[in-house]
Amino acid sequence: MRAAGRSVWTGLRDRIAASDPGLLRLTAGLRTVGAITLTLAVLSLFGADVHLLVAGAMAAMVATFAIREKQLGPQAVTLALGLPVALASVSLGAVLNARLYAGDIFFVVLIFCAVYGRRFGDRGTALGLIGFQIYFLSLFVGVTVSSLPALCGVMAVAFCSSAVLRFAVVPATPTGVLLRLRLAFRARLAQLVSAQLDLLDADGDEMDKALDAVREGTARLHETAMMIQAQLDEGTPDESVARLVQRRVADAEIAAERLGLLLLTARSAERANTLTLHLPGAPAPSLSAPAVPDEATATLRRDLQALQTLVLRAGSGDTGTALAHVRNRLLGYRDEENLPPAPAAVQDVFRGIGEAARAVMGLRIALDGPQDESDDTPATARSREELDAEDAAIDGGGEEPAAEEETGLRRPTTRAAVQVAVGSTLAIVGGEMLSTQRWYWAVLTCWIVFLNTASTGEILVKGYRRLLGTVFGVVAGIVLAGLVGQHTWTAFALVLVLIFAMFYSAPLSYTLMSFFVTAMLGLLYTLLHTYSLDVLVLRVEETALGAVCGVVAAALVLPVRTDRRTNELLGTVLDRLADVTEAAVGQLSGGPADELLDKARDLDQALADLRAATQPLTHPVTPLRARRHTARYVVALLETCAYHARTLAATAELLPTHPSIAADPRLRGAAARTVRNIGTIAARVEDEHAGARVETGPSIASLLGSDAGTPRYGRITDRVLRHLERLDEAVVGLARPLGVPVAEPRG
Repeated sequence: MRAAGRSVWTGLRDRIAASDPGLLRLTAGLRTVGAITLTLAVLSLFGADVHLLVAGAMAAMVATFAIREKQLGPQAVTLALGLPVALASVSLGAVLNARLYAGDIFFVVLIFCAVYGRRFGDRGTALGLIGFQIYFLSLFVGVTVSSLPALCGVMAVAFCSSAVLRFAVVPATPTGVLLRLRLAFRARLAQLVSAQLDLLDADGDEMDKALDAVREGTARLHETAMMIQAQLDEGTPDESVARLVQRRVADAEIAAERLGLLLLTARSAERANTLTLHLPGAPAPSLSAPAVPDEATATLRRDLQALQTLVLRAGSGDTGTALAHVRNRLLGYRDEENLPPAPAAVQDVFRGIGEAARAVMGLRIALDGPQDESDDTPATARSREELDAEDAAIDGGGEEPAAEEETGLRRPTTRAAVQVAVGSTLAIVGGEMLSTQRWYWAVLTCWIVFLNTASTGEILVKGYRRLLGTVFGVVAGIVLAGLVGQHTWTAFALVLVLIFAMFYSAPLSYTLMSFFVTAMLGLLYTLLHTYSLDVLVLRVEETALGAVCGVVAAALVLPVRTDRRTNELLGTVLDRLADVTEAAVGQLSGGPADELLDKARDLDQALADLRAATQPLTHPVTPLRARRHTARYVVALLETCAYHARTLAATAELLPTHPSIAADPRLRGAAARTVRNIGTIAARVEDEHAGARVETGPSIASLLGSDAGTPRYGRITDRVLRHLERLDEAVVGLARPLGVPVAEPRG
């Protein structure tokens, strides 16, 4: 019974870890709700009225979510600086609330300074956010000079409550976050293997659904790997440990994605295109004929289940004989003589399982230290020796060159500050025409749509999502206000539930977050005895006005068009892709070692930025359907290129430590065309009048002079050849949707 209970708890923990990597959303929600609860408890002991309770709850929420630093020390400094900023802001609000024009002018100046402060990093962003939100709070609760002393006390209680929750009750250190992200990576890796198992068994109509699950699992695993990458510098004791974890996470991610591709190829009538794993909605390839033999399928099913078990138990401390037997069997597939009799494509899957098992073992050693070797087979011992040699070769990376910083109005923070100031001025004027009492809702919406956006299209989409969430939130607010009536503490309890839901859902859906915010405001209006249907309808009108003002300001004042933004990011992705490919091929050709994994992660980050920037183009409501399909296709092709480049980089890093792998000088010349084509496409993206053409011609294999008798495995040339060919094909494939001319191959 006790073992069964542990199994249930472990399964639940893995599901939670996979759905919320690092428990970042859960931690944010619990910390904010806890700070508000503590603030309300302390204020109620002093007999504070409902206006002060509402102000305390809102101040505690602001003090908690505004802090963004990762280390506890900088968090404490920012929180300490935030209190005087909050006191100054609420004091100015009390003084200027009754002075119409002076208050409006100050509000616009405050907004400009708050946005401009983002150029000073997380602390500048946090202090600007606190200043703006607390001034908004003073407008919301109607602060007066006579109530200012009591409200200053409320601010102090709220900030102290936030500190207690942040540093004592729900602390979040980079080391702890990294540990939880590791658990999430393991859980998502197991989920991906489970999806691959379903793909093996899928048939007919189930094939597309199973393939969608594999795509989603691959993307979620990559997302977690990127989150781990962001925490490595501050979450590990030194740079060598960070690089070790970085390499092992990259190995596991590449092995898992490759396994999915090999499995899809084994199920297909021909070699599967890597693009199929990255393009949402792409149909599954036709099933193979004849199908995979039943005996081979049963063995594959058994071994995929064994791999999933190995992943799930990798962090549990379980070192039993049964687990060692599973590990040894899977690692044995790395030796040709241990492969089961099956078609060549199916044998490739078994090899992929062996490589995935090796990656899981390497990840476990990197994260948990040396393991028991008493049950090792020769194949396992060889894998362990390879990992040890790789670990010993890891050293610190070089200094990253400082990025050239833009100045003046070209600096993003300056441009955004000017845009928000102009948009907020329009929102104040229009908002006061709708209501002289609650005009500030339009300003708040205008402010929010500029947060974490960089182009007019992104602001438009964010404004639409906020308006949609607000409309549905108004309906929910009406229902909740009717149910709560005058029960103050019941309303506060529901407010806490909605705040938790708001923070937990924020990274997933901005529309859903806006829904919870608006529903919560309906309850706050009820507590302040200012609730009415007209107030909530006005909330929708002010939100729509604020969104329109934000879009108008973004479109007319120092605009950054979506096309320009995506082209800039596309050029960055292509430059990073060329850097990774050239450096990896150079090292594979016998050139000097380079920081390949760092370059690969720079490529991944650039691609993530591009993916986010194309959301306005790929949003379901966009009327330009052809453009939406093109954007999705281009991003999917780039993800395919990134996968092959990432694999080349990881393979190149094996050269110094694996005596069985030798560099091949011919690779540099064979890959030169691919690198030139990437540069040609980048030049055309930057200047549409560029006249260069993408080159096509003989395959990479023929350029290399590879003969038919070359073994498929065992030499570095044969291992990287397929990735180079697929990368070359994907790069040429980018030319058509981007309008780059393709030169006909010479006869």
